Amino acid sequence: MELTIRDFKVYMPARDFEVSKRFYTALGFHMSPGWGGTADFELGGHCFRLQDYWVKDWAGNFMVVIGVDDVEAWHRRARELAESGEFKGMRVDTPEPVDDSLVLNVVDPSGVLLIFVQ
Repeated sequence: MELTIRDFKVYMPARDFEVSKRFYTALGFHMSPGWGGTADFELGGHCFRLQDYWVKDWAGNFMVVIGVDDVEAWHRRARELAESGEFKGMRVDTPEPVDDSLVLNVVDPSGVLLIFVQ
């Protein structure tokens, strides 16, 4: 019998659960209620679960690689959010070429590194 996976959901930390929910919604994800202090976020059939739990060392080493078609579009959106001043601690780097890819690093308000790769 071949092993298969129907779903795979990562639990991401949130220093301030309400701020993180607003951040990921503003970034473009669709939120639905989770359970037990969580919320689910989906975009294009891909999901993660945000949890109302945060440990600095864990969050500061938590990274998510997201394959995208247009890094520049994500850069514009992330820069808009950073410039709004609403998401303290958020950081957006300039996209840079890495090998045959274009890579954008965004740090969310909890310290999680989002790596957008085109």
